[in-house]
Amino acid sequence: MICTIQDVSKMLGGNTIFENLSLSIKTRDKLGIVGRNGSGKTTLFKLITGMESPDTGIINFKKGTKIGHLAQIPSFSEEVTGMDVLNSAFEKLKAIQSKMQQIEEKLSYTDNQTDMEKLLQEYGNVQEDFTNLGGYSLDSEIERVIQGLQLSSFVHQSFSNLSGGEQTKIMLGKLLLTQPDLLLLDEPTNHLDLFAVEWLEQYLVNYTGTVVIISHDRYFLDQVITKVADLEDGELTLYHGNYSSYIVDKEDRLMREFQEYEEQQKKIKKMREAIKRLRQWANEAVPPNPGLHRQARNMERALERMEKVRKPIIDPKKMSLSFDAAPRSGKEVVIMEDVSKSFGEKILLLKTNLNVYWKDRVAIVGRNGTGKSTILRLLRGEINPDEGTARLGSNVRIGFLSQHFEILNPKERLIDVFRSEVSVAEGEARHILAQFMFYGPDVFKRVGDLSGGERMRLRLAQLMHQDINLLILDEPTNHLDIESREVLEDALEDFQGTILTVSHDRYFLNKLFPRTAWLDSGRLTTFEGSYEWARGKWNELQVMHETTKSIEIKEKVKTQKSKGKLEILSIEEQIFEMENEISKLRQEKDDQNDWNDYEKLLLVIDEKELKLEKLMEIWLDRQE
Repeated sequence: MICTIQDVSKMLGGNTIFENLSLSIKTRDKLGIVGRNGSGKTTLFKLITGMESPDTGIINFKKGTKIGHLAQIPSFSEEVTGMDVLNSAFEKLKAIQSKMQQIEEKLSYTDNQTDMEKLLQEYGNVQEDFTNLGGYSLDSEIERVIQGLQLSSFVHQSFSNLSGGEQTKIMLGKLLLTQPDLLLLDEPTNHLDLFAVEWLEQYLVNYTGTVVIISHDRYFLDQVITKVADLEDGELTLYHGNYSSYIVDKEDRLMREFQEYEEQQKKIKKMREAIKRLRQWANEAVPPNPGLHRQARNMERALERMEKVRKPIIDPKKMSLSFDAAPRSGKEVVIMEDVSKSFGEKILLLKTNLNVYWKDRVAIVGRNGTGKSTILRLLRGEINPDEGTARLGSNVRIGFLSQHFEILNPKERLIDVFRSEVSVAEGEARHILAQFMFYGPDVFKRVGDLSGGERMRLRLAQLMHQDINLLILDEPTNHLDIESREVLEDALEDFQGTILTVSHDRYFLNKLFPRTAWLDSGRLTTFEGSYEWARGKWNELQVMHETTKSIEIKEKVKTQKSKGKLEILSIEEQIFEMENEISKLRQEKDDQNDWNDYEKLLLVIDEKELKLEKLMEIWLDRQE
């Protein structure tokens, strides 16, 4: 066991979060903690990390356990870059590396044989420590995380000037680089695009330590975890398997518990009827029969001592979603023809085409920053294309759901914000909002005080009661817990109009969207299939593209060789070839076990990188 939680209880603000909760986490476990928003998942993490203390109970760790947790984002001075933050994960190694450099300097000006032998001995010891701690793979590990989490576009910028999402990604990268024994991740897929999430999945599957994850990303949980801890009503139940198997096992368990509950209720009913009859017979006897009274009392005591089976929650409170029927639109709903859009020098869309028809379900996917949300803004008329046409068809009525719910007046009451878009009396408004889990005084909360999930539910409540036939969704499942996501999915399945979405939730995409538009390098490629199918096809296209490009370059080289003009190869081709060589050498280096060969490869890579820099300088000079 790396961590044991024994009979822990915790209260916050007078509310019991959990009571007598116990959990054992084993070494190399991949554990997912699931539960509704507010069930206490994050509180449990805070107790494990020591950020908060339990009211009762104890939490023990295996001796020497190093815990890693992405907590509050720290502040750094202006000159600290994202790369500096990543390097800080290797403070011990950096100190050893600095010591090695100091010894190397001393060796360079030491003539005394005895002193040189001592320094060489010391250098050998320090170098051994550096090697054992993975020092020579330090740079490649950092590079692997930068590429995997896609940090390269901002990692060299000042950390304090980065956005909140960028800072979170840098801190996640640092956390992974520290390689803690117990890695705690709270919603790690937030701020990551599909490619980065896939990389993180594989990283965690191969991670040698223990991983505990809080996530609402069902596809991610399916790929990574092997156990599920279900936190519900202050109680924790452990299941073995991934998320999909947990769903099946939980349903089976609830049905068994419900049957046990019903059986016991029948038994209790029979015992109470028997007690009532015994007392009636005792009183009707002449004279009254004390023996029957004793039997009734003994049976009553047995009933009191019986351990009651708690009624399981088969169908907990959920949002109630259903869209009002709206008049249908024309056959063509979205028309984009040869659309180009740039911001400054950054080209997001280049001769992009997209056609969406009545009742289509289309998902737009791609890397962060490729222009997915820009397409939605163009269709909503917020911005205009530089070239081409982006418009909606006839009789189209848009309902827009965004992860960023705009608040004009943070002090305005929730019920007033709802009624500003849905014309109903206050009583009816309260009834509708209750279907979205806003009960009693909740409807009078200030919208500025609402959580991300509550804001999303409020916007959903507005959309459900408007005449819309085109739903445009921008990351609609963000901030929603798993149960709320499932309710949203059910409502969207029953929606009688057209849906266009941008989302990173692969479970959501695979379930609802049979058409996938893949945005890359300013162009949209439409696949007639779900995300998972489109992902495979997109990979095939990339391989074909790279193969074609490589063949073209080889053919050019071959032609130039035959003409004796190899020396005038284009700079671009030389750069391409050099980058390929360096990439192959780095892979060979990472797989190398022999120390001498490893050092030789490092020297070769350094030499190639110098040549690449010179080629880049020549290329830049020619651009001027």
